[in-house]
Amino acid sequence: MEIIGVIVAGIVIGLLGKFVAPGNRDNIPLWLTIVCGIGGVIIGWYVYTAFGGNGSSGIDWTRWIVAIVVAAVLVVIASALTGRSRTRTAL
Repeated sequence: MEIIGVIVAGIVIGLLGKFVAPGNRDNIPLWLTIVCGIGGVIIGWYVYTAFGGNGSSGIDWTRWIVAIVVAAVLVVIASALTGRSRTRTAL
């Protein structure tokens, strides 16, 4: 994997992960979404190969789906850890 390819794939996968994250989980900054996407690509591809995935000729859709799911999980975790809330409480 080239570093530029991982960054570009991470941006796309991070935004897809943010899109498929359940509920109101889009309250994290864009840079953190991109970091989650890059982590999703790297961890997702590792998980895919750990469970016997060896790639295929052409586009390997299973590997990309695993990367999107991992990125979505990372977006949910990052959202829970950052704790930014959109609701305002009246004092």
